[in-house]
Amino acid sequence: MIEPNLPGLSVGKQCTLLSLSRSSFYYEPKGESEMNLELMRVIDKQFLETPFYGVRQMTWHLRNDDHLVNEERIRRLMRLMGLMPIYQKPNTSKAAKGHKIYPYLLRGLRVERPNQVWCADITYLPMRRGFLYLVAIMD
Repeated sequence: MIEPNLPGLSVGKQCTLLSLSRSSFYYEPKGESEMNLELMRVIDKQFLETPFYGVRQMTWHLRNDDHLVNEERIRRLMRLMGLMPIYQKPNTSKAAKGHKIYPYLLRGLRVERPNQVWCADITYLPMRRGFLYLVAIMD
């Protein structure tokens, strides 16, 4: 949106027109440190083996592996990675009073031609250097 080399209109004036402070235009986020990225890799690997580990158990596991960490850091990293442990939740199979029941729209439908019914699946795959999302769209 902002052109730094635009003749006749300085960066400051462009930022004023967009109601944007000049410092936020020049701001570049630092990102995570190498130590945090390594911790995230270890957390991801352990979480795939034990998806029921919460913050406390993950901290305990990392401390046993000689990592100097505290619960706040692990909580922040797990939140950043979007990891939630698997634990027993309330019985959600019982319908709540007054909750609308949505019909299954494909019941009784004969699928006879291409492009009539579509579905999709998204799978998370950990890689050696990061992760990958595999998306499959099926006809």
